[in-house]
Amino acid sequence: MNAYIFPGQGAQFTGMGLDLYERSPEAQHLFEDANDILDFHITDIMFEGTPEALKETKVTQPAIFLHSVILAKMLGDSFKPDMVAGHSLGEFSALVANGTLTFEDGLKLVSKRALAMQKACELQPSTMAAVLGLEDHIVEKICKTTPGIVVAANYNCPGQLVISGEINAINAACDSLKDAGARRALVLPVGGAFHSPLMEPAREELATAIENTTFNKPNCPIYQNFTASAIINEAEIKSNLISQLTAPVRWTQSVEKMIADGATLFTEVGPGKVLQGLVRKINRDAQTASATLQQEA
Repeated sequence: MNAYIFPGQGAQFTGMGLDLYERSPEAQHLFEDANDILDFHITDIMFEGTPEALKETKVTQPAIFLHSVILAKMLGDSFKPDMVAGHSLGEFSALVANGTLTFEDGLKLVSKRALAMQKACELQPSTMAAVLGLEDHIVEKICKTTPGIVVAANYNCPGQLVISGEINAINAACDSLKDAGARRALVLPVGGAFHSPLMEPAREELATAIENTTFNKPNCPIYQNFTASAIINEAEIKSNLISQLTAPVRWTQSVEKMIADGATLFTEVGPGKVLQGLVRKINRDAQTASATLQQEA
């Protein structure tokens, strides 16, 4: 069974999407539509912008969404997913790919999400840290016993978990995690505590937008970050998408469930190959690939 997976924030690079724009009038049309919807020329930043400009949350999230969704559309008849999943932001790309959201509605929600998250970050200084080489339950226990807000945020693969929270709490937790034997506990260069209770203002703002958006019946199940299980009910998809902002990304558990449900090939659609690497760390026997367009004759 074919599983298609969609990357999240961090996969951006200068020049992303330019090959799609140059190859196809349909892609050009979608990129130009995106410029109109967003009310700024995101294509200029994607194709020629500096890494610093691309790192802005209001740019990064729509840019990765556009690269992923337009590439999926360009795959044409060869795009036949039996199941989809996305890492954090990538969940929105996956929902357009499986027909739950239209391109326009997906982009509007991603833009709203990015701006709401940015606002929440500005309300309270916060950050995230990558923890390598410890079992999940040890990381969870240390987060619970550390004063302040610090939680497990991204279950990326066995031995790689990202924590999220207040700066002082993250620093204290990192010291405790190193004492507990972590190979690394490294504060990340991010704008705030994504997938933590500190994103509650953004969750409330996004909830209104999601509730007011039409979600169609999906063409195939999506394995959502919040539940790590196959979802096809539109109301449930909405609810999980709202919960995702303040809850952890259960990527390890999602991939394990997809394999248990019959996934034999994981194809990453969008910039980079980060998710393929995570899938192989979760299950060494899993087959992975990057989505590529057929060369024109």
